[in-house]
Amino acid sequence: MEPDFKEGYQVLVSTLNFNNLKGPKKMRDSFLVPFTIIKLLGENAVWVKLPEECSRNHPVLPVILVKPDFQTEEDKFPSRKKNHTPPETVEWNTLLAL
Repeated sequence: MEPDFKEGYQVLVSTLNFNNLKGPKKMRDSFLVPFTIIKLLGENAVWVKLPEECSRNHPVLPVILVKPDFQTEEDKFPSRKKNHTPPETVEWNTLLAL
Protein backbone atom coordinates (compact mmCIF):
# COMPACT_ATOMS: atom_id res chain seq x y z
CA MET A 1 0.00 0.00 0.00
CA GLU A 2 1.49 3.32 -1.08
CA PRO A 3 1.25 6.31 1.28
CA ASP A 4 -1.24 9.04 0.48
CA PHE A 5 0.47 12.05 -1.07
CA LYS A 6 -1.01 15.53 -1.35
CA GLU A 7 0.09 18.72 -3.08
CA GLY A 8 2.60 20.62 -0.98
CA TYR A 9 3.92 17.52 0.82
CA GLN A 10 7.67 17.09 1.17
CA VAL A 11 9.01 13.84 -0.33
CA LEU A 12 12.40 12.21 -0.74
CA VAL A 13 13.23 11.29 -4.34
CA SER A 14 15.08 8.09 -5.25
CA THR A 15 18.43 8.50 -7.02
CA LEU A 16 17.76 5.43 -9.19
CA ASN A 17 17.27 7.40 -12.44
CA PHE A 18 19.56 10.34 -11.63
CA ASN A 19 22.61 9.52 -13.75
CA ASN A 20 24.04 13.05 -13.67
CA LEU A 21 25.03 12.95 -9.98
CA LYS A 22 28.70 13.07 -9.07
CA GLY A 23 30.66 10.25 -7.55
CA PRO A 24 30.39 6.49 -7.87
CA LYS A 25 26.87 5.08 -7.80
CA LYS A 26 27.81 2.75 -4.98
CA MET A 27 28.65 5.66 -2.66
CA ARG A 28 25.60 7.87 -3.35
CA ASP A 29 22.67 8.31 -1.02
CA SER A 30 19.59 6.28 -1.94
CA PHE A 31 17.31 9.32 -1.73
CA LEU A 32 17.80 13.03 -2.39
CA VAL A 33 16.83 15.88 -0.06
CA PRO A 34 13.12 16.69 0.32
CA PHE A 35 11.29 18.14 -2.66
CA THR A 36 7.80 19.62 -2.77
CA ILE A 37 4.96 17.94 -4.66
CA ILE A 38 3.51 20.42 -7.14
CA LYS A 39 0.73 18.26 -8.54
CA LEU A 40 -0.66 14.74 -8.31
CA LEU A 41 -1.06 13.00 -11.65
CA GLY A 42 -3.48 10.22 -10.86
CA GLU A 43 -2.70 7.69 -8.12
CA ASN A 44 0.63 6.52 -9.51
CA ALA A 45 2.61 9.66 -10.37
CA VAL A 46 3.64 12.94 -8.75
CA TRP A 47 5.10 16.11 -10.20
CA VAL A 48 7.88 17.45 -7.96
CA LYS A 49 9.72 20.76 -8.02
CA LEU A 50 13.33 19.94 -8.88
CA PRO A 51 16.21 22.41 -8.46
CA GLU A 52 18.28 23.74 -11.37
CA GLU A 53 20.99 21.10 -10.81
CA CYS A 54 18.43 18.43 -11.68
CA SER A 55 16.91 20.25 -14.66
CA ARG A 56 17.92 17.44 -17.04
CA ASN A 57 15.67 15.03 -15.15
CA HIS A 58 11.95 14.80 -15.77
CA PRO A 59 9.94 16.21 -12.83
CA VAL A 60 7.14 13.62 -13.08
CA LEU A 61 7.98 10.53 -11.06
CA PRO A 62 6.13 7.33 -10.20
CA VAL A 63 5.14 7.09 -6.55
CA ILE A 64 7.36 4.04 -6.14
CA LEU A 65 10.42 6.33 -6.52
CA VAL A 66 9.35 8.79 -3.81
CA LYS A 67 8.77 8.38 -0.10
CA PRO A 68 7.38 10.76 2.51
CA ASP A 69 9.82 12.94 4.42
CA PHE A 70 9.24 12.37 8.13
CA GLN A 71 10.32 15.38 10.16
CA THR A 72 10.00 13.80 13.61
CA GLU A 73 9.98 10.34 15.16
CA GLU A 74 6.30 10.83 16.00
CA ASP A 75 5.49 11.30 12.31
CA LYS A 76 7.53 8.25 11.41
CA PHE A 77 6.01 5.94 14.05
CA PRO A 78 2.56 7.29 14.99
CA SER A 79 1.48 4.18 16.93
CA ARG A 80 4.62 4.03 19.07
CA LYS A 81 3.95 4.54 22.78
CA LYS A 82 5.82 7.34 24.43
CA ASN A 83 7.79 6.52 27.56
CA HIS A 84 7.27 9.44 29.92
CA THR A 85 8.78 7.89 33.04
CA PRO A 86 12.25 9.22 33.80
CA PRO A 87 15.02 6.70 34.36
CA GLU A 88 15.81 5.68 37.92
CA THR A 89 18.90 7.38 39.30
CA VAL A 90 21.28 5.43 41.51
CA GLU A 91 24.06 6.88 43.63
CA TRP A 92 27.55 5.52 42.95
CA ASN A 93 28.20 5.08 46.67
CA THR A 94 25.34 2.60 47.03
CA LEU A 95 26.54 0.65 43.99
CA LEU A 96 30.08 0.41 45.34
CA ALA A 97 28.82 -0.70 48.77
CA LEU A 98 27.17 -3.77 47.23
